[in-house]
Amino acid sequence: MADLDLFDSPSPAAPLAEALRPASLDEVIGQSHLIGPGRPLRLAFESGKPHSMILWGPPGVGKTTLARLTAKAFGYEFIALSAVFSGVKDIRAAMERAEQHLALGRKTILFVDEIHRFNKSQQDGLLPFVESGLVTFVGATTENPSFEVNSALLSRAQVYTLQSLSEDELRQLVRRAQEKVLTHLTLSDAAVDTLVGYADGDARRMLNLLEQTDTAARAAGVEEVTPEFLQNALTLNARRFDKGGDNFYDQISALHKSVRGSHPDAALYWLTRMLDGGADARYLSRRIVRMAWEDIGLADPRAMQVANDAATTFERLGSPEGDLALAQAVIYLAIAPKSNAGYNAYNQARAFVRQDKSREVPIHLRNAPTKLMKSLGHGKAYRYAHDEPEAYAAGETYLPEGMAEPRWYQPVPRGLESRIADKLAHLRQLDEQARED
Repeated sequence: MADLDLFDSPSPAAPLAEALRPASLDEVIGQSHLIGPGRPLRLAFESGKPHSMILWGPPGVGKTTLARLTAKAFGYEFIALSAVFSGVKDIRAAMERAEQHLALGRKTILFVDEIHRFNKSQQDGLLPFVESGLVTFVGATTENPSFEVNSALLSRAQVYTLQSLSEDELRQLVRRAQEKVLTHLTLSDAAVDTLVGYADGDARRMLNLLEQTDTAARAAGVEEVTPEFLQNALTLNARRFDKGGDNFYDQISALHKSVRGSHPDAALYWLTRMLDGGADARYLSRRIVRMAWEDIGLADPRAMQVANDAATTFERLGSPEGDLALAQAVIYLAIAPKSNAGYNAYNQARAFVRQDKSREVPIHLRNAPTKLMKSLGHGKAYRYAHDEPEAYAAGETYLPEGMAEPRWYQPVPRGLESRIADKLAHLRQLDEQARED
């Protein structure tokens, strides 16, 4: 739960998140997979030996809180930097403070919020101080550390993954706020459910909503807050959505895999989640076109047409009318027969060409627009397929000399590709007969 939970004696004048900041691990709501009995962070605290760590998770789940509790548990000084506002100069100043603490016999936790915002040189600047033991480093990030944190720094820190708070955990947070600070605030069960929905797993957002609700209820003289009051009195923002981070790519991955898995309801859910969160619908339309090619292909060629038509329709109508076209395309793709044969064939051909030598075009396949080229034999003995039985030049070869038949394209026994497979098998039989003759 980021930055929240209780002190034993909260100050009514303090912001709610500060008033409810936890004083121990036992007061933290959420992250039981890390701080429950026998869990990794709990064991680390109980060991008495702090270590550098990176706390990775969405906003409002407790990264700063856990960093502060780490310093408190081990009796360390706590220095916090925000990578958004700090630079090399701030890092040096923090290290000077840590040296002063050490001279007085005090060790230091250096907490860097949004560590992914530091560039490579700034992250490298932390390494000597972490390696020397001057500071124990704790970083917080909403982005995947594998991509956003230097490997050298990453290798010196244990990564802990934090999770969004569940609905029950958010309700527990509401009860705690009412018991400790907002004792006069009465919420109907439906109002609590509304706030929980808009908090979307973010404890800090939940506390901000509670503060806004309390202020509005006092001003209006409302005895019990209802969902209707919340809708009228508050500006309820859309659900959490990071348009460029892991949350975005996780959701587009879920959409793609739901289509591939032939589950139209799940595909619709992820599509609407992304649209609701503010994702660029044009990006979604491009991904939908890719799904048609990658996962359906020639098993149902209409899928590509449907996907392209949906993209065109969205360009013409915009949102919200054009959203329906994307939804219809996603449904069609989800229920269409699936084949990745074309996708696999292309990847295999590309890999082969990249590592293979440059092979000459066979003489009979070469273009011959001039007399000189014709005299050199270009195009000689080429068999025009339309003049052959079944419009197929049985036994002819179209690959470079010495190159074995790769058979990259392997149709699946679904949709139109089952008929394509039958046709290819027939043509190969004609080739064998022609070569025997």
